Amino acid sequence: MSDLGTLSYYLGIEVRHGNEALMLGQSAYASKLLEWSDMAECKPCVTPMEERLKLMNASTAARVNTTLYQSIVSGLRYLVHTRPDIVFGVGYVSRFMEDPREDHWAAVKRLLCYVKGTVDQWIVFSKTGESRL
Repeated sequence: MSDLGTLSYYLGIEVRHGNEALMLGQSAYASKLLEWSDMAECKPCVTPMEERLKLMNASTAARVNTTLYQSIVSGLRYLVHTRPDIVFGVGYVSRFMEDPREDHWAAVKRLLCYVKGTVDQWIVFSKTGESRL
C-alpha cells in the first residue's frame, strides 16, 4: 500500500484541512451542474424556494422532458451531501420525478439559481465539535 498524501478531492467533494477545522465543499461540481443545465448565466437568488410553494402531482401545466428533469434533480441530490441548506427543496422537487410539469421545473430552476449564488459555500467541521456552513 502506498501513501497518497492528504485527501483533497474525492468523488466530486473537495476537502480542505485546517488547523482548527475540516471543510467539505462541491463548488466545482455545482458549477458543472449549472453549466450542464444551461443555468450558468442565471441571475442568483437568495432563497432556494418560494415561500409557501404548493406543487401537486395532478398539475395541469405542460409536461417537461422527464429525462432532463430526473438528471438535474439527481445532480442536486448529490450536491446535498455538502449543502444542507437545499435539502428540503431538493426533497420536495424529487417527489415529481415520475411526471414532471412546468411548475415543477420552475421550482428546480429556482433551486439552481440559489446554487448559483451560493456555489462557494462549504460545510465546516471544527475540532471543537460545532459544525456550520
